[in-house]
Amino acid sequence: MSSTEDKIKGNTNEAVGKIKQGVGEATDNQRLKGEGQRQEVKGEAQQVKGDVKDTLKKGIDKA
Repeated sequence: MSSTEDKIKGNTNEAVGKIKQGVGEATDNQRLKGEGQRQEVKGEAQQVKGDVKDTLKKGIDKA
């Protein structure tokens, strides 16, 4: 998977996670709120993974 794909999936997971958290908060659904928090963290991790891949690729390209 490319760094761009990781970043896109990360953004998507973050957005969906935030929506789930908002819906969970509005409906007092703790399960949905927790699920949203986990999905947001997963998205953040995917973003970092994409950034690391970019950094490594740039380092290799310079070598």
